[in-house]
Amino acid sequence: MLQYLIIHLDDTSVSYCHYDNYKKERNLISLDDLKAGILFAMKENLMIQMVYPDYQLPKEYEATIETIDHVKIKSISQSINANVVVIDSWNDLESLKADKEIAYVLRTDKASFFECYSRLLPILNEVSRLNVVIKNIETFTDDDFAKYKTILGEIASKVKDCYENNHAVQLNLLTDRMMLDKMNNCNAGWESITLAPDGRFYVCPAFYLAGENEDFGIGKAKFSVGDLQTGLDIKNPQLYRLDHAPLCRKCDAYQCRRCVWLNRKTTYEVNTPSHEQCVVAHIERNASRDLLASIRTIGTFLPDKEIKEIDYLDPFDVKEEY
Repeated sequence: MLQYLIIHLDDTSVSYCHYDNYKKERNLISLDDLKAGILFAMKENLMIQMVYPDYQLPKEYEATIETIDHVKIKSISQSINANVVVIDSWNDLESLKADKEIAYVLRTDKASFFECYSRLLPILNEVSRLNVVIKNIETFTDDDFAKYKTILGEIASKVKDCYENNHAVQLNLLTDRMMLDKMNNCNAGWESITLAPDGRFYVCPAFYLAGENEDFGIGKAKFSVGDLQTGLDIKNPQLYRLDHAPLCRKCDAYQCRRCVWLNRKTTYEVNTPSHEQCVVAHIERNASRDLLASIRTIGTFLPDKEIKEIDYLDPFDVKEEY
């Protein structure tokens, strides 16, 4: 059931996930639609996440936003009063003056991550929470999988050092799986929905922003799932639920984003992940297993937690056992 409403305030609002935002022309949501979106969230008892553009909003917008509790997602250039700060540049990451009350999101492409990952290590001492989002997971090759495994091992050594110094840093690639007992995915279309600047609902911001640029095998479309006047109209809503995802519902890579936009982009099905998304998630899962065992050598840590050993990286390879 729905829990969150994401309000994408402007066409140029920051991307905080796998999708890119290529829009350059400002298109701010109307004040009436913003108020109606807030009212919709109040009626449905939804928590609101406001996704901000890279400019200062008009005062009447700020006043309206402050009429309800919400989470502010902003770029690093507009980070004042943010709850989540998105970083798109490794140089910005290095110059970051971290605030441990803020969660940070680093968006990077695969090549930059492989080249610059060591620049993450000192930052882990300074932040409480860092999410690393690799934008082009669908381009991973077998060689890339091997590199990723090695790199996560190196980063895990730094995370262990942090724990040894009583700094329990959270890094989504490694620590999330240690803490989870069940799937904790994005769940767009099931637990969250997005209100876009055109006053219409979308499964997530990616479907609004990328809908004009991605083919998805059915022609270019905006993928709207309703509007403020008529309400939500999600076709086959069960397909966004975990219990209707044949591979994912039995998987224990609990930290996987299970990104429905990546699913749609790579397999044309919202409930079917690509080979690349699965393998990356399982490499992270296995690295978390090794990290958990390593941290336990320095003291009692999650003594009842167990991440079992597996002999596959893509659940499709063992689908008969599912």
